[in-house]
Amino acid sequence: SSMVWIMILYSGFTVTILAQNNKLHSTVAIIYCTLCALALSAHAKTTFTDPGAIPQTAVPTEEDGINRAFFPMCSVCETYKPKHTHHCRICNRCVSGMDHHCPWMNNCIGRGNMKHFILFLVYVWLASAYALCLFAINYFLCNSDECAFPQVLVQLVRIMTFLCIGAFVFTSNMIMTVLWGMVTGLGTIDRMKREEQVNSNNDTTISNEPPIPWEDIFGTQHYYSWFLPIDPMFDDYDRIMGYSTLPRLRREKKMNGNGNGQSNNFSSF
Repeated sequence: SSMVWIMILYSGFTVTILAQNNKLHSTVAIIYCTLCALALSAHAKTTFTDPGAIPQTAVPTEEDGINRAFFPMCSVCETYKPKHTHHCRICNRCVSGMDHHCPWMNNCIGRGNMKHFILFLVYVWLASAYALCLFAINYFLCNSDECAFPQVLVQLVRIMTFLCIGAFVFTSNMIMTVLWGMVTGLGTIDRMKREEQVNSNNDTTISNEPPIPWEDIFGTQHYYSWFLPIDPMFDDYDRIMGYSTLPRLRREKKMNGNGNGQSNNFSSF
């Protein structure tokens, strides 16, 4: 994951040097460095945010307890294993809605940090496309020595161009993979297992799962918060994560009981 920081900081440094040498407008450099700062913030949030690890005290949600008679358990963690949960052999824990273990983040990607992961991909994609456009304009439209890069800066720009092309291709592929997972309701691991079933059983059904709503990833706050690397807030945390705990179930039942009591008191008037 440290390599990601080195590459992003290098690209920000290169653009800053170009702006200081009057080869790029300062506003252009500020926009690019802002995208780099957002990408690093999203990367840090993805790395250090709990991806949705299943605790030892996890129990089925109240809805699952009513609709299901069999509850799977993880043979390694020996804990309740909700739907779409997988055990990560690297982290040695079960993660709710686990998509994959990302070496670039040094963390699993699951329900808890999927928003930050998507934002990181989008920020890097925008920064890469922005830089490539700037360099392309300079290369094809520069007809004077005033806009030409000095020889030392040319080497820096060449390295940065190579990094931006790789980042653009990689993030484009990952963004399409994530969007396809949202449409099909299946993460990377679940989709691979589904493809194995399709190949073995000649089943042409892509997925029986409903699409994942945007609110289940980015939260129910104002829409502008979706584009910032801040933790999302969910209307029903247990439903998103697929599990609950006994204290939360007791608290919900107590609140529902109080709510019913209040409604009965109001109806009596």
